[in-house]
Amino acid sequence: MRTSRSTTRKSPVTALLAALATLLGIVVLGTLGPATAHAQSAGDLATGLHISDGRLLEGNGNDFIMRGVNHAHTWYPGETRSLADIKALGANTVRVVLSDGYRWSENSPADVADIVAQCKANRLICVLEVHDTTGYGEDAAAGTLDHAADYWIGLQDVLVGEENYVIINIGNEPWGNTNPEGWTAPTIAAVQKLRDAGLQHTIMVDAPNWGQDWQGVMRANAQSVYDADPTGNLIFSIHMYSVYNTAQKVTDYLHAFVDAGLPILIGEFGGPADQYGDPDEDTMMATAEQLRLGYLAWSWSGNTDPILDLAIDFDPSRLSSWGRRIFNGVNGIAQTSREATVYGGGNPGDTQAPSAAGTPTASAVAATSVTLTWTAATDDVGVTGYDIVRLSGGSESTVAASATNTATVTGLTADTAYTFAVYARDAAGNRSARSATVSVTTDKGGSTPGVGCAVGYRVIGEWPDGFQGEITIRNTGATAINGWTLAFAFADGQTVTNMWGGVPTQNGGTVSVAPASYTSTIPTGGSVTVGFTAGKGTTNAAPTAFTLSGASCATA
Repeated sequence: MRTSRSTTRKSPVTALLAALATLLGIVVLGTLGPATAHAQSAGDLATGLHISDGRLLEGNGNDFIMRGVNHAHTWYPGETRSLADIKALGANTVRVVLSDGYRWSENSPADVADIVAQCKANRLICVLEVHDTTGYGEDAAAGTLDHAADYWIGLQDVLVGEENYVIINIGNEPWGNTNPEGWTAPTIAAVQKLRDAGLQHTIMVDAPNWGQDWQGVMRANAQSVYDADPTGNLIFSIHMYSVYNTAQKVTDYLHAFVDAGLPILIGEFGGPADQYGDPDEDTMMATAEQLRLGYLAWSWSGNTDPILDLAIDFDPSRLSSWGRRIFNGVNGIAQTSREATVYGGGNPGDTQAPSAAGTPTASAVAATSVTLTWTAATDDVGVTGYDIVRLSGGSESTVAASATNTATVTGLTADTAYTFAVYARDAAGNRSARSATVSVTTDKGGSTPGVGCAVGYRVIGEWPDGFQGEITIRNTGATAINGWTLAFAFADGQTVTNMWGGVPTQNGGTVSVAPASYTSTIPTGGSVTVGFTAGKGTTNAAPTAFTLSGASCATA
């Protein structure tokens, strides 16, 4: 099921507790003190990626800001092509899910060495994390940070010498919501154990409360944890889901670390709303860009609840609305990512801007979206991305970004005239002159194809008087669907009590669902997911027929 935390492989009880924090308006507790100097100069000890003055730097002293995604390698070991796909969409970092063997099948030294080699071949910084620790103290199946530390020490032959390319994330979300103050001592012990073994890599540590630190334990104890690392090469990772549903919660937490001079990034975050709340991903991404902090979105593909999949079925040509937001949206990866200089990116000596891109042409014009394509720009080193801007009067605003010479602009208003243009960027951040403009008027809207839909329905979990369900609507037609109404009927008296991804209306057993703003458009070949909870009696038969805006859909 979708939870308020990162991965669907966790207990729903903890999600409800995290949600309770949101509903009660609980703000992260604890106050960081003023910045204090570390006992040793991290820069003097640097052998690769390292921390200095609260910033993550490369071995040459250049700032490195992570812009990337999480990839569930340990559960999908055959999907290693994903690293190249993630890079092609503009990411400079990938956080790779591994297992130390406590809960899932251990990733062997040979496997980890191959992952590191593939990260390097694809010019990605590789954050390696052990996922077995997730929810320790609350989830009985979770492993300890000490067990994870032993796993990293066992990988020493693979990891030593890779300090320029690899960050060690000791354990994912290594404490649940039960007595989260227990997080501090084992975190310090695990860090010191790795240092005593001789590992000099930058270490990343996740927060308790399933990564979201809504009780402020990491925030209150961050300085003591940081001071326990003799190298100073330690960075804190906050996971932001529905606990962070307001701009103030997001900015307060991130600013607390920055103001204290302590390094932090958003190691996981989600955007789509769920039954626990609606994360404020726009503020997360904007604040990360403003403060020059890293972010790593959850997750590439393969979630039990596909609402969190950035790419559908591991296919980079089928980005979800969440994926399009992360890669091509404002403050997204294509717009803000810079390749690590260890691979040649961000060359400070490169001052030549790319040539202007060709005049955009418009296609697939719909009521709320349009696809733009242009002739690629050229550069003496290489073009790394494009910014798409809307012109209105004498002003312009960025509406999308892309790593390639095409982009789909969404969120438009039906029957409205727009003017767009494109800028090209290179790895050093040089920006081209603006391209010539293209003007387009969106369709009037109000129509949905009469054919070309398929609906999948499944029960995620049941309890004596209720259940959680999921409906996936796929567009199998030749044109995008802009606005829709899904209709179906329950036969056993089931009653929808809560829904995310759509707005339900129920009359007897008949249910009608209107889309949420982020599920309103279904691109050709794409899909959206609606989740819900409902009450039930002794039987719980699935609906047998679905219509989309009056048209019958196939069942999948």
